[in-house]
Amino acid sequence: MTGPDLNWDDLRIIAAVKDEGTFAGASAHLRIDETTVARRLARIQRALGVRLFEAADGLRKPTPQCERILRHISDMALQVAKIGQIGDSVPDLAGRLRIACTNGIAEQILAPRLAPFLAQHPGLAIQLLSSSENVQFSRWQADIAIRLRKPDKGDFTIARLSDMRLYFIEPATGIDTPVVCAYPPELDQIPESQFLKTRGLQQQARCVTDNIRVIHTLLLSHRAVGVLPDYLCADLRADKRLKATSLPRRREIWLLLQNHLRQDRAARVVIDWVRECFQHKDQP
Repeated sequence: MTGPDLNWDDLRIIAAVKDEGTFAGASAHLRIDETTVARRLARIQRALGVRLFEAADGLRKPTPQCERILRHISDMALQVAKIGQIGDSVPDLAGRLRIACTNGIAEQILAPRLAPFLAQHPGLAIQLLSSSENVQFSRWQADIAIRLRKPDKGDFTIARLSDMRLYFIEPATGIDTPVVCAYPPELDQIPESQFLKTRGLQQQARCVTDNIRVIHTLLLSHRAVGVLPDYLCADLRADKRLKATSLPRRREIWLLLQNHLRQDRAARVVIDWVRECFQHKDQP
């Protein structure tokens, strides 16, 4: 056996015999058969050409040559321990990431899944910048943005995140003059408003709001009609007193990231979490 053929298991046997004083003790320490300890130790001695232990008072005492080997083994064990600690020395994720999104996405998709994520990464903090529509996205206002419309241009990285199914909710049995819930005029181009317009309902709106939770509450009264995204109307679709019709158009959801954060490890972890949230947005 040449030097390069020695392996750590062989060296551990030498150290165990020295520490335990007997083959039986080394066997118990290493959890291998006693005859295996004796056989492998004999093979190592033959390969090295030196006697490693001598019997004295019922114990195995290391020879001077073995003592020299043991000093090297001790140094190697220290280095092995340091290698095992490398993972402990990697710094945890740390920092504060600002996510700009709508109120509905913040409340219904991100917030329910935020606590476990932060528990997993104690060095991270998330600031949710939520608003009724698209929060302004600049380097000084947000790090990540979730947008319901694809930006035409901008100094950021953009990727499609997901899409939303939309449902028109109405009472299952017709009622006289239901309350039509619609979105404000500045949102005329969104699929929800376009659908209501084609049904001749937009102009009949008696509740105009950009707060989808307000619309959800009115629909629960069974006396209103309106359009909601999939993640906010699972209970309404299961309500036998309501009728849900899927709209032909879906709303695309886009993820924006500041360019200077493209290689930032914390930002990448947060983005992966956001993607996972949207993959399971239909689940409670």
